[in-house]
Amino acid sequence: MYKTINDFATDWNNESESTLKILNALTDASLSQKVTTEGRSLGFLGWHIVRTLGEMGGKAGLTIDTPAEHSPAPNSASEISSAYEKAARGLAQEVQNKWNDKMLGEIIEMYGEKWTRAQTLAGLLKHEVHHRAQITVLMRQAGLKVPGVYGPAKEEWAQYGMPPMK
Repeated sequence: MYKTINDFATDWNNESESTLKILNALTDASLSQKVTTEGRSLGFLGWHIVRTLGEMGGKAGLTIDTPAEHSPAPNSASEISSAYEKAARGLAQEVQNKWNDKMLGEIIEMYGEKWTRAQTLAGLLKHEVHHRAQITVLMRQAGLKVPGVYGPAKEEWAQYGMPPMK
């Protein structure tokens, strides 16, 4: 749980940088990739991450410039990554400009429940990491190179002069 805005900002900057790296590796052709015919597509998941920053942030009293909550995913990977970059930067600025450390313990209404502001920030970050992981699976299925996030991806081990881990 976050005790300071600075702690959140540090995590958010690291995680949003990783999410942007993943989104920048998508191609327009890959956006329709699904695990199953009924599943969510790569494009949907990327767009869902973007929209959630505004939707969840808005419920917490933050104003983040994002597409409308139910707007359809675009057919352009660069549009998704650009919208994400703008929204992620906006979220960080809103939290740092509107909230302070003492406010993190305040209770707010989120999805019919009572969450602290700190829980909201942690939930937002965990939500993004969860969907980012789903995206990497779909990227492999689509034949895309997955960038490393918490260390080298399978394809990156050779850059370190090592064989990929099995």
